[in-house]
Amino acid sequence: MGSLSPKLKTVMKSYLLYFLTGGLFTVLIVALEENGSRLLSGFATLMPVFTLVAYFFIGQSKGGAAVGQHAWFVLIGTLISWVPYMTLVAYLAPRIGPKHAIGAGLAAFFVLAAIYLLVVFHYRLFGEA
Repeated sequence: MGSLSPKLKTVMKSYLLYFLTGGLFTVLIVALEENGSRLLSGFATLMPVFTLVAYFFIGQSKGGAAVGQHAWFVLIGTLISWVPYMTLVAYLAPRIGPKHAIGAGLAAFFVLAAIYLLVVFHYRLFGEA
C-alpha cells in the first residue's frame, strides 16, 4: 500500500475491518451451533453486526441524518422482505429440508426486496435521489 493515497489507505483499512468483522461473527455463529450452544449462536445471529459496523462508518462520513434515514430504510425493508424469508425457512425446513426451504425463502426475499426497492426509488423515500 506504499503508493496509495492516504484516503484510499483509510478506505481499504475500513473495508478490511468490515470483512473481518463479518467473517468473525459468521464463524462464531457456526462454531457455537455445531458445539450445541444454540442459545449463544442464536444471540450471536441476532447481533446487528453488519449494521453496527456500517452505521459507525456511515455516521463518520455522512452524519447522523444519513444513519437515521438508512435505519428506517432497513427496518421497513426487514419487515417486508426478511421476515417473510425467515418465516418460510422456519416453516418449510422441517417439511422439505433446509436447502429447499432456504431456496424458497430466498426466492421470496428477492421478489419482495426488489418490489420494495422499486417503490423506495420510485417515490424517493428515505432521502433517495
